[in-house]
Amino acid sequence: MNERMSWEEIQKKYPDQWVGLVETEYEPDNDATIKSAVVKYTDKSKSELTRMQIQTNGKILGRYTTPEHIFQLGAAGYFG
Repeated sequence: MNERMSWEEIQKKYPDQWVGLVETEYEPDNDATIKSAVVKYTDKSKSELTRMQIQTNGKILGRYTTPEHIFQLGAAGYFG
């Protein structure tokens, strides 16, 4: 794990799961869009990564690799 990858590479290698990112670089014109990062964790839950993000003052960033799937599942549950 400790290699820098683009966000697209991370999504392809770790589909549909939470990842903990470090050394995160953002797109120059958009501070919310990840350009690349190093994957540090693939075995943590959303709540664990959120806690780690707070404790490290943002040095560890938790992201779900396929966010549109979260929305689809959430919307299906909400409207179902």
